[in-house]
Amino acid sequence: MNDKTRIWADRRIGVGSFDRMIFGHFIEHFHRQIYGGLFDPGSPFADDRGFRRDVIDAMRELRTPIMRWPGGNFVSDYHWHEAVGPNRVASYNKAWRVAEPNSFGTDEFIAWCREVGCAPYICTNGGNGTAEEMANWVEYCNGPHPTRYANQRRENGHDEPFAVKYWGIGNESYGDWQIGAKTVAEWGPYVAESAKMMRRVDENIVLSAAAVPDSDWTMALLKAAGRHLDLISIHGYWDHISQVHEPADYLTAILNSGSPDRMIAAARSVIGAAGFDGKIRIAFDEWNLRAWHHPNGNHPDKIKARDLSDLPETYTMADALFSAAFLNACLRNCDIVAMANMAPSVNTRGPLFVHAGGIVRRTTFHTLKMYVDHIRERILSTRVEGPEIRGEGASIAQVDALVSADAAGTTVTLVNRDPARPARCEVWLDGEVLTGARDATILSGDSPDAFNSVDRPDAVTPLEAPMRDEQGAYVIPPHALCMLHVPS
Repeated sequence: MNDKTRIWADRRIGVGSFDRMIFGHFIEHFHRQIYGGLFDPGSPFADDRGFRRDVIDAMRELRTPIMRWPGGNFVSDYHWHEAVGPNRVASYNKAWRVAEPNSFGTDEFIAWCREVGCAPYICTNGGNGTAEEMANWVEYCNGPHPTRYANQRRENGHDEPFAVKYWGIGNESYGDWQIGAKTVAEWGPYVAESAKMMRRVDENIVLSAAAVPDSDWTMALLKAAGRHLDLISIHGYWDHISQVHEPADYLTAILNSGSPDRMIAAARSVIGAAGFDGKIRIAFDEWNLRAWHHPNGNHPDKIKARDLSDLPETYTMADALFSAAFLNACLRNCDIVAMANMAPSVNTRGPLFVHAGGIVRRTTFHTLKMYVDHIRERILSTRVEGPEIRGEGASIAQVDALVSADAAGTTVTLVNRDPARPARCEVWLDGEVLTGARDATILSGDSPDAFNSVDRPDAVTPLEAPMRDEQGAYVIPPHALCMLHVPS
């Protein structure tokens, strides 16, 4: 049996350049993502606006390009005008069944994004909201004229328009779990009218609308509203533990890591069939391996159960490697994937766990940072052949690979999904096998279930070390993400 994986890439044959928005993020008013997360007045780590400086510094480490806000399910019962200006009153958010203090609103979000250095991406209320409410929000943010909502922004201390470029219409509006969920027949016309009104205020905005990689919903959406859109918004969570918190084990999780490729292919097919090739792209603007835990109900015990989403032992090498495979899928399809937003950034399932004494960078933080730091400008067409790993009726290639290049060199990204076996990787670049010592960045752990915690914040961290071939193959440790750096 041949246990070697072969990877072929040619620097003359590329998929294309990618948009760094693929390394984007998402934050929602859910549990401790905003309050007690990135916004925590009274914390010794907070500035005079209540922003946690340690969170801002960590998001800068990730060179965060874009942040989607305020939801998520939350936005289906969110009315932006309640959270601007000096006289804010708490409201009851029917989506998450909790009181919303409204102390972090549009002005604070824009200020936070400016501190991080990222673009704001505002998702509007496509639930119980209206097209007029969406357009008024655009006017508040971007209106240059002395009009009602632009003047309200000025009265709140912001003379210059915020110039928010990216806007989304609705969140998962196809789902009956949403406040104000829509039918297939309702959604397209609703989006069309909303988009028309928003563009009447600012014709230069980039617009997305909630979609699924399925022909019924998205075909109807694009027929009715495609001419007004730049992006369709799709979401993916693959460990469905919202009601019962029993996280999938390593092998179960990793056998799902080919699913993002299939979702992108399905969405691409619908866009093409609707006649929007080259005109509409994909924003995978919520993604994570594991769904958020939020058992139904508003009893205090149900709300308290959301704490289970922050158990450190949940975030293992499975999460790190699934995230790597997800990013590989987006980058391989960079001609049509314009944006991806990890959901969320802070607490719950995020790469940052924020607590009273500081922050913990979870395994997924290190995956994101490796991609941000080392993926090069052009993605190359890459072919992989090799052994598989199997479990309970499913199988997947042992190694997922991506090769990227620029004038300074080439990065060969290798994900060994196998929990126990090293991967022997023979890399062919421009028709020649790669040999010799190469600088490498490796993320692994002492077991597939290794994780970082408050007590052991650095149990899983990247290692920089030279790697030498063994008889023409580079040996990648089990359950590891490895990036080989090949200078020009």
